[in-house]
Amino acid sequence: MNIQQPRSAVATPNDLAAYWMPFTANRAFKHAPRMLAGAKDMHYFTTDGRKVLDAAAGMWCSNAGHCRTPINEAIARQAATLDYAPPFQFGHPQAFELASRIAALAPKGLDNVFFCNSGSEAVDTALKVALAYHATRGEAARTRLIGRERGYHGVGFGGISVGGMVNNRKLFGALLTGVDHLSTTYNREKQAFTKGEPEWGAHLADELERIVALHDASTIAAVIVEPMAGSTGVLVTPKGYLQKLRAICDKYGILLIFDEVITGFGRLCYPFAAERYGVVPDMITFAKGVTNGAVPMGGVLIRGDIHDTFMKGPEHVVELFHGYTYSAHPLACAAGLATLDLYREEGLFERARALEPTFADAVMELRKEPNVVDIRTVGITAGIDLAPKNNAPGLRGYEALACAFNDHDLMVRVAGDTLALTPPLIVSEAQIGEIMDKVARVIRAVA
Repeated sequence: MNIQQPRSAVATPNDLAAYWMPFTANRAFKHAPRMLAGAKDMHYFTTDGRKVLDAAAGMWCSNAGHCRTPINEAIARQAATLDYAPPFQFGHPQAFELASRIAALAPKGLDNVFFCNSGSEAVDTALKVALAYHATRGEAARTRLIGRERGYHGVGFGGISVGGMVNNRKLFGALLTGVDHLSTTYNREKQAFTKGEPEWGAHLADELERIVALHDASTIAAVIVEPMAGSTGVLVTPKGYLQKLRAICDKYGILLIFDEVITGFGRLCYPFAAERYGVVPDMITFAKGVTNGAVPMGGVLIRGDIHDTFMKGPEHVVELFHGYTYSAHPLACAAGLATLDLYREEGLFERARALEPTFADAVMELRKEPNVVDIRTVGITAGIDLAPKNNAPGLRGYEALACAFNDHDLMVRVAGDTLALTPPLIVSEAQIGEIMDKVARVIRAVA
């Protein structure tokens, strides 16, 4: 395929000052910008014409690769037909079709979909549904929400309250009241250099019993966890942990929410990680891979009987006072339908499952490189912990990010001093080898 690369004279802006970039070291970026101007399949193109291998699927989003023609064409057709439809009291066909398609991929019983526009909105939606559900059932005292240390659930006030990443929380006041946290499941001494789910750690789910004893089950609405904690550095769930958490939640009537914004749509080799682990939560949040990152979209899969609890009273009355102007946006729905078609037609979830051992073996070869203190792999995902530089946590990781992009034409994700490798599911074995070769050179360069 002939790919037209962008011309820097057209793509490079003259002034970078006005844009306050999210989750970015703004001053460092604007001193030495890493500017992207195009993308196709496994690569980005920079404004100076370089071809950069994407080992991050954009930001865990582009599971089917970049600028896929069927998705682009579906968006264009939709934009020319119906650009926007109000989601309050009106609908459009693609919204109902996409909801049905997503529900069909989910574990049995998760029959209803509430659409929003991002993972952060999906989390806040799930938390609000949990609170409203208990109140509707006459258990309004169930207001407490339980997250987990080192968890990431977006940047809404609900998400950062149940999240457990200190830098995301410390500047924003008291957050939601009545929130508690399970301990992180990660223990380097017990789990270092594990392929797949660690053997050690299932017992950490029992901490929920302690929290219940402290607060009483009658005050707890929901527990929210990621099947794999991605943004904090690829922390893989121990074997049996989610099963134990499910059993404890069932014992006390607590809702269990899986945040699958990252793990959904093939990242762990299944439509949802819930299937990989054989655990059915009460809700699943999703985003990112649902549209391949082409148009913003998020949502919540909700157990049918939870949905039905709200469907009472006069039919003309709104059942849940919640939603967004751009819920089920027509362009996002078109992108979602085309993306699901691609996943199915190209067998990308099955392909990821077959490729997982090869990917894990290749990543583990990096353990011999300098300053590598741990590697974790699951699905088509890996976290590589580098020893921090003295008195400068995160500096080695930042230097690795910049070195990979500037010197080795490679995009990676970083979380502190952890490198995260999450390539699109279309990655070839040869490209896996290329990624690992480049990452090895980057690690040596920042030693």
